[in-house]
Amino acid sequence: MITYALTPKTKGDEEKITSSLVRLHEEDPTTLVTRDEQTGEVLLSGVGQTHVEVIVEKLKRKFGVEVNLSTPKVPYKETIRSSSKGIIYRHKKQTGGRGQFAEVHFDVTPLPRGGGFEFDNDLVGMNVPRNFVPAVEKGVVEAMQSGVVAGFPVVDVKVRFFDGKSHEVDSSEMAFKIAAIMAFKKGMQDASPVLLEPIMKVEVTAPDENMGDVIGDLNSRRGRVLKVEGKGNSQVIQANVPLSEMLKYAPDLNSKTGGRGTFIMEFSHYEEVPAQISEKVVAQAKKDKGKED
Repeated sequence: MITYALTPKTKGDEEKITSSLVRLHEEDPTTLVTRDEQTGEVLLSGVGQTHVEVIVEKLKRKFGVEVNLSTPKVPYKETIRSSSKGIIYRHKKQTGGRGQFAEVHFDVTPLPRGGGFEFDNDLVGMNVPRNFVPAVEKGVVEAMQSGVVAGFPVVDVKVRFFDGKSHEVDSSEMAFKIAAIMAFKKGMQDASPVLLEPIMKVEVTAPDENMGDVIGDLNSRRGRVLKVEGKGNSQVIQANVPLSEMLKYAPDLNSKTGGRGTFIMEFSHYEEVPAQISEKVVAQAKKDKGKED
C-alpha cells in the first residue's frame, strides 16, 4: 500500500471528498480511506502509485472533485525527560470591576512510555476551594494539546496539584484554568522537553539476491533489523523503523527489487527523536505555523 494525504483544490469540498471516497471504496475495497485524529488529514491508501492516480482521476471524472496529493504529516508527540517540582504560577488581572486571581502549585513528572496522563489532586488545607480542582485539571488537559517544543500533543506526564491560593471575590474557574495552563507550560520548559516519533513494525519480503540492498536501505532509514528468516527463494526481514522514514518506501522498495519486494507495517510504539532530526522537525513545525498564522 502507498498512502497520501488528500486536500481539495476547491475550498468547501472536504465533505464532498469524504462521501465520494466512501462510494469508491464500495466499488473497490482495496481503496482505504482514513482520517488521522491528530493531524486531521484525510489519508488515501492504494495498491501502488498507479492505483492512487486512477482513484484521483475517478474522483474528478465521476464526482467533479479535484484534489492535491501530499506526503502525510507524521503525528509527533512531546514529553519530558526530567521532573519539575514546586512550580508556582499566579494569575492576577485587575480591570476596573471584578478582577481575576488564582495561584497554583504543581509538580510535573514523567511517566513511563505509554503511560498517558495522570492528574493527582493532593491538596491539603483550604487555600484552594475544592470546586476549582476540575477547572485546574481541565486547564492542564488543554495545555497538553500543544507542547512547548513544537506545538505537538504532550503525553506520558503526571501533574501533582498540591497547593495554591485563592481570593474570595476574584477567584473563578476561568482564573484557575488559565493559571493551570501557564503553570504546566512553565513546568514543561524546566523538565527537559523532547519530541517523540511513531516507530513502525515493518516486515519486508524480498528475493534472496536483494536482501543486502534491502537491509542496507532499512539501516539508512534509521531502522533496527530484528529478525531475518528464509521463505522459499525470498527473505522476510522484520525491523522497527520510524514512520517519517517510511512515507515514500513503496516506490523505493519496488526499485531495489525490480517490483518483486512487498512489505507490511503497523504502529509499534513511540521513541525519542534524535537531536539532529528533532531540530529539523521543530524548524518545519514553526514554518508551518507561520503559514497558518
